[in-house]
Amino acid sequence: MLVRQYRDRLSSIHNYRLRLRAVVVSVVALTFILIAKILYLQVVNADFYKVRAENNRINVLPILPVRGQILDRYGRVLSENQPAYALELKVGADPDSSRVIESLKEILFISDYDLERVETELKQASKFSSLVIKDRLSEDEASLFTSHAYRFPELQLTAQPYRRYPYGLVTSHVIGHLGRLNQRDLLDLEDSGHRSNYVRKDLIGKRGIEQFYEKRLRGGLGYNYVEVNAKGKEIRIVNQRSPLRGGNVVLTIDIDLQKVAYESLGDRRGAVVAIDPNNGEILSYVSKPGYDPDLFIGGMNAEQWREIQGSADRPLLDRVTRGLYPPGSTLKPFLGLAALEDKLRTPSWKMSDPGFFSLSGGQYRFRDWKKEGHGQVDLHKAIAQSCDTYFYQLADDMGIDELNQWLVRFGFGKKTGIDLSREYSGIAPSRSWKKKRFGTSWYRGDTISVGIGQGYNLVTPLQLAVATAALANGGTVYQPTLTKRDQLQTETGDGLFNHGYTVRFSDNNRKIVHEALKAVMKPGGTAVQAAQGATYEIAGKTGTAQVFGLDGEEYNEDEIAERLRDHALFIAYAPADKPQLAVAVIVENGGHGGSAAAPVARQLFDQYLLNNPVMTAERFEISR
Repeated sequence: MLVRQYRDRLSSIHNYRLRLRAVVVSVVALTFILIAKILYLQVVNADFYKVRAENNRINVLPILPVRGQILDRYGRVLSENQPAYALELKVGADPDSSRVIESLKEILFISDYDLERVETELKQASKFSSLVIKDRLSEDEASLFTSHAYRFPELQLTAQPYRRYPYGLVTSHVIGHLGRLNQRDLLDLEDSGHRSNYVRKDLIGKRGIEQFYEKRLRGGLGYNYVEVNAKGKEIRIVNQRSPLRGGNVVLTIDIDLQKVAYESLGDRRGAVVAIDPNNGEILSYVSKPGYDPDLFIGGMNAEQWREIQGSADRPLLDRVTRGLYPPGSTLKPFLGLAALEDKLRTPSWKMSDPGFFSLSGGQYRFRDWKKEGHGQVDLHKAIAQSCDTYFYQLADDMGIDELNQWLVRFGFGKKTGIDLSREYSGIAPSRSWKKKRFGTSWYRGDTISVGIGQGYNLVTPLQLAVATAALANGGTVYQPTLTKRDQLQTETGDGLFNHGYTVRFSDNNRKIVHEALKAVMKPGGTAVQAAQGATYEIAGKTGTAQVFGLDGEEYNEDEIAERLRDHALFIAYAPADKPQLAVAVIVENGGHGGSAAAPVARQLFDQYLLNNPVMTAERFEISR
C-alpha cells in the first residue's frame, strides 16, 4: 500500500515537472515572439507605421495655385483672376451631410446643379477632404452665412481666385472657359501624368486658349500640413509648401481689332479672322454669336443648358475653326493662279459668256449669277466681276485631280495647325474622297461645281484667311498662331511647330491675279462700295455660298426664309501693294459678299491701318 502511494506521488511530481517545463518553454517562446514583433514594428517597419500614425495626426490640405493671366499682344488683360468666397464642406465631419445641406438651403440659394454635383462628389470624396458647396458668393451671401456659421461647424468660408473675362462674348471662342473637373478630365490627367496636380474641386480649361495652354496657365498645387485631432478638427499648421503660380500667356490678338470685328457683324451670325500675312499671327478671331464663359465656371442649371444647347444660333459653335462653308467665289483667285501656272490660261485668253455653261453633249446648264452673261471675259474680268461661266470652263479644262492638288497646296482640306485643340480640316474634294465617302465614282459635272467653290467644297474661315495671307505675301502658307512663337514652341515641343511652307508660283502670275483683286474694289468690281473713301488700296474677292437648292428656279432673297439665304463671304488684304493685314469674313445667310461681308472687312482695315496708334508710318506705306 505504501509502495503504491509512493509511486503515485513520484508520478504526480514527474507530470508536474513536465507541465512546468512546457509552461516555461511556452512563456519563453511567446516572449521571443513578442520581442521579435516589437523589433519588426519599431525597428524593421518603423518608417511605415510612423507615417501611418502621422497621417492620423496630420491632414494634408491642398492650396490651389493662382492661374496665369491671358493678355493681348499689347499686354491688355483678356482673362484674369478675381478673389471671391467659396463655401466648402469638410467631408467626414458630419456623417449626415445631406442634413447639413438641407439646413444651409434655408439661408442660401443652392442651385439644382450644385446639389447634383455635391451628391456625386460626396460618394467619391476621401475622409477629411473638402468639396465646394457653393462658389463665388457675393458679399451679402458671405455676410449672411457668417452670421449663421455657428450652426454649421462642418462648413468653412474660404477665399479663392476665380476667373474673370472682361470682354465676355467678344473673346469667348478664342479664350474659351474653365469648368469643374469631370470624370473624363480625370482620366485624361491620369493618362498625361498630371493627375497629382489637381484636386476634385478644381477648375480646368475646357475650350480655347484656356484649354490648349492649361499646363502653362495652371501652375502647381501647394499644401498645408495641418495637425488634427481624432475628430478631424484642425489644431495647427505644422508645415506648408507654397503653390507655384501659373505662367501668363500673351496672345497675338489685338483686342481693339477684336471688338471692331465682333461689333461689325451686328446681330448677324458669322466669323471674322484677321491675320498678319507676314508672319501668320492672328490679330482677330471672332465667332458670333458668342457665349458667356462665366456660366460654365459656376455651373448651369438644366434650363440654362437647354436654352444654350438648343439655340438655333448655336452660340457654342466656334465658326472660325469648326464652321464648314462652301467657299463660293472666294476660291476663284486661287484657281486663276493655278490656271496661269499650269499654262491652261494666259492673261489674254478670252471666252464668250452667254450666262451659262454646258458640258459637251449635255443638256444641263450651269448658270452664271448674271443671267445675261458677261460678254467677252478674260481672267482679269472673270475675277473682278466674279464670272461663274469662265470658272466652269476652267474647272472642266483643269480636271479634279489638278484642281485638288492646288487646293491642298493652299491649305484647303487639312488642318491649319493653329494652337487650339479643336479644328476641322474641311473638304478639298477628290476622286478618292468621293469614293470613300459615298462609294461612287467622280463625274465631270462634280468638277464644274468645284470650280466656283460649290459642290463638295467645304472650308473653315481660318483656312480662307491663311490662304488669303499666302496670296498677299507671295506664297508662304504660314501655320497660324494665336500666341508668340516661343510660347507655342514650349507648349508643343521642339520640332512639332511648322512655321510654314511655300507655294511656288511666278511673280508675274501673282501680279496678274493681284491686279484683278484690286479691280474687285474699283468701279465695275463686285465690292466697289466697300472701298469707297478709303485712303489705302484694298485687294479683295467677294463670294456667295448657296445654302438652299432651288432646282433651277430663280433665286429671290426676299421670298426665301432668312436661314436659307446664301452665305456672304469676302477675303481681302491691305494695303494692296504692301499688305499688313489679311482678312476673311463669313456672314451666315447674309446674301451678297459685296454688301454684307466686305463692309465688315473695311472696318477692320480702317481700325488697324488708320486708328491703331501702334501702327506707325514706318510699319507700312499707305497706297493712295
